[in-house]
Parts: sequence; C-alpha cells; structure tokens
Amino acid sequence: MSRAFEVLDVRPTRMGELMLRRRLEPVLQIDIWEVKLGEAFLMSSMFTATEEAVGRLGIADTQGDALRVVVGGLGLGCTAAAALESDRVAELTVIDALAEVIEWHERGLVPLGPTLVADERCRFVHGDFFAMAHDGIDVGGGPPFDAILVDIDHTPDFHLDESHAGFYSEDGLQRVADQLVPGGTFALWSDDPPDAGFTALLGRVFDDVRAEIVEFPNHYTGANSACTVYFSHP
Repeated sequence: MSRAFEVLDVRPTRMGELMLRRRLEPVLQIDIWEVKLGEAFLMSSMFTATEEAVGRLGIADTQGDALRVVVGGLGLGCTAAAALESDRVAELTVIDALAEVIEWHERGLVPLGPTLVADERCRFVHGDFFAMAHDGIDVGGGPPFDAILVDIDHTPDFHLDESHAGFYSEDGLQRVADQLVPGGTFALWSDDPPDAGFTALLGRVFDDVRAEIVEFPNHYTGANSACTVYFSHP
C-alpha cells in the first residue's frame, strides 16, 4: 500500500474486529496511527493530550517516591509513557485485555512501543483489568499501589464491553480505593464533559475528588476539543 493508508494489523477478538492502521494526514503531512474495534475508533495518535494527562497529572497528584503504578489499558501507550516521564515511578504495570495490542508494542508497530519495551520499569500484563480490579490486582507484590490510572472505556457509562459496568458502581470503585495507599491516586479518562452524578459517586468512595477538563487543539474544527480526567484520592 501507499504511505497514504496502510493496515498494519487486523485480528478477530471477542469484542469485535481489531484494526491498527497508519495513514498520512493530508493537511499536516504527518503519519497518524489509529486503532479501531469493530466500528468504533478507540484511539488516534492525532489526539493524545488527554491520555497523556492521565499519566502525567496522575503521577503529579501522587505523593512519594519509588511509586508502584498500575495502568489499565495500553492503547498506543500514551498514558504509560507519560507516567514514566517521572523518575519517581519505580514500577509500572500496564494491563490490557487484548494480547494483540501488547504484541503491537513488542513488535514496534506503534511509535511508543520500543520506548516502553526498553524501559525496565515497565511491563505488560495480558488480562482483564476490570476483573482484576474486582478480585484484587495481583501483578507481583500485590496491592496496595500508589496510583491506578485507567484509560479504557469511552466514558463511565459508555463501555467497550457490558462486563465493565460494575466497575463504575460504588462497590466497584470501593474495590479500587481499597487497593491504593493512603493518599494514592485513582485517575480515570472520559471522552465526555464532567458528569456531576459520577463525580458525586466518586465522592461517596474517595475523600478527595476533582474532574479536570483537558483541552487540545483540533485542526479539523479549527477550535479546541476537550475531554475529562477524574482524579480521586482515598
């Protein structure tokens, strides 16, 4: 195929057809990596500011050194890479339900793959983050963790799979809080504006909660777009 459009990998999965593709953005003349699951666009390297904010601001919100961090969702690696910018992170485990996504990084099919693979602090775990969060995240050493950073579903009520719904309940969030050190950080990405109902739900579980809007330029619209990152501390 020409540089204008190339399918790098396509696989059947339980949640639908998974595709990684690269295309030339005609106006900016840069390569863009995109991930699709079924008919839904999961991620584009064109817009990564909010995924990076989950990692960067999540670590900035977390006190201490030699931090043990769990990232739920690998994607194009932006959240993990941003968290690893801090030398306070000693150990970062990325959990992803799709072994194919982990393989993309290990094979260097996505830009951040070689960086993450080469960082000795980072490791990938193939698993269902939501099931692990419910049962207790055991990735060697076990909880508690200093930070749990999640970028998987579109929003707290728009899920990639219906099995994720229980995570966004009071019980599900309490299980997350129980796996954090006092003063640790739970950070969650959402593609929607701040939701007052979900913020209130977080407030019933965590002592300190805020929803931060992260804006980024969108050259397609000529204006800024925005997503939300929720930060919570037990």
